Amino acid sequence: MDEGTELSSTIAQIVHKLSGSQLHFQMERQAKECLNHPSVQLETLKEDVKQYLRKSGWEKKLQNAVYQELNMIHTSGNPIAPPEHIKEPLTYMRKAQASWEKRILKSLNSMCTELSIPLARKRPINEQKELLTKWNEMGTDEPDLSHFRPVYAPKDFLEVLINLRNPNFDNSDQPSASSHWGLIQVPLRVKDLSELREFFSELSLGYGQLGIEESSQVPQDIFENEHARIGRKVLADQDSAAAEQYIRQGSPTELRAELWGLILNVTSEPEDIMYYEQLTTSVVQHDLLVDNLFYKDVKLTASNDDYYFVFEDFLYQVLLCFSRDTTVLEHFKYNSATPPKSYIRGNLGIEEFAVVYPPNGVIPFHGFSMYVAPLCFLYNEPPKLYSVFREMYMRYFFKLHSISSSSSGIVSLCLQFETLLQTHLPQLFYHLHEISAQPLRIAFKWMVRVFSGYLATDQLLLLWDRILGYNSLEIIAVLAAAVFAFRAENLMEVTSLAAAEAVLADLSTLKVIPLLQIFLFATVT
Repeated sequence: MDEGTELSSTIAQIVHKLSGSQLHFQMERQAKECLNHPSVQLETLKEDVKQYLRKSGWEKKLQNAVYQELNMIHTSGNPIAPPEHIKEPLTYMRKAQASWEKRILKSLNSMCTELSIPLARKRPINEQKELLTKWNEMGTDEPDLSHFRPVYAPKDFLEVLINLRNPNFDNSDQPSASSHWGLIQVPLRVKDLSELREFFSELSLGYGQLGIEESSQVPQDIFENEHARIGRKVLADQDSAAAEQYIRQGSPTELRAELWGLILNVTSEPEDIMYYEQLTTSVVQHDLLVDNLFYKDVKLTASNDDYYFVFEDFLYQVLLCFSRDTTVLEHFKYNSATPPKSYIRGNLGIEEFAVVYPPNGVIPFHGFSMYVAPLCFLYNEPPKLYSVFREMYMRYFFKLHSISSSSSGIVSLCLQFETLLQTHLPQLFYHLHEISAQPLRIAFKWMVRVFSGYLATDQLLLLWDRILGYNSLEIIAVLAAAVFAFRAENLMEVTSLAAAEAVLADLSTLKVIPLLQIFLFATVT
């Protein structure tokens, strides 16, 4: 497809997406209201309206919305490609994802049958009133969770990825120096170190960074003051693209919440707050089986975390609302996954009685709540916290638990991690391989959870700054490799997987940015 056709296709997609949006109706209303403004003349109506919208800040809001769509849009390279190719171009990946979804549904349905609990039920009025009264204290009186178990854990998902194969690719030849010795055996293209250096160029030693204690280029306190000044200007300009570029060098703590909201184009309009309240009402009115999975997950993870246990109530509120949010279904247009369906009782298999379950199409797994927990440090208003999490999930997190060939998908991230280790730390990689302590078995849980719950929170937020800044998850594969490089000397001494896990059990003292800089720009190629 030539550039002109691709550009036309992209423009058409963005126009179609925005034409029915809340922003479109708001701008239309503003344009009508401005007709009464004295500066608007009939002879120059079109230009005067455009000028009014520009001066009143609506043009900037439109630019930010277009930029967000450009970041989210997934082109197949062919305007007449079928929808499944837009979701995932490789057939064997689509088949593997479909097979994995069947396993998840089987696990959920068997739990439903064993416990004799319906997938969904309407709460009695007295139960609705009780839930409303304790909405802000949900952690004090959760249901009996002893019989519930996570539908799956990251290690289950890893086994599926390990067995993934391209049937058209023969990798049965005798091992050679160029063979991939890792667990992921699919032929996907990942960046080499020189390409990663170019992509993450702002992380090089020549740039100032938040997250390091001292810089050879300029005194750190001078850089931090100047960087904060520029950050305030970026916020004043309300430019998403500028915020994304700015945050590549890290965000000042006091500006981070606003900057992330600007990059994700999250607003706090009355309509947004009203929508969150509608989701809350839906939680109060209906009880879902997946609610218990969220309760169980929070209890197993965030509630036992020294950083996040205080946010238990926020986590319940956000996660339960998330499960009811049908706008999340939008991401399945570019996600290799397909939302699971259930059937109204007595109509099994009849398509017109099929409903997506849960309503957002996402079945939680062990550790899911840790995608929300770090955001609680930034946002103390549940509607804003919820909106930021939803955008983070629909832009990034869904890629970490679905099978795809995306460069930011979990399969590519695993392959990227293993390739970096095998190429640049071959002795360590070979040693761990020989003692059956494959590095990916240790690092996989870090990557699936974007290091949430493993790094100290200030370091985690510095890492997530860069995910937003580069609009890519590839940096988590680089960090995983950098952690192994940092602990390489100790790892060379271990003789088992358990010993290797012990060496890497505590990452809470690590400084993320220096680790990334050393691995990316001080590693000999």
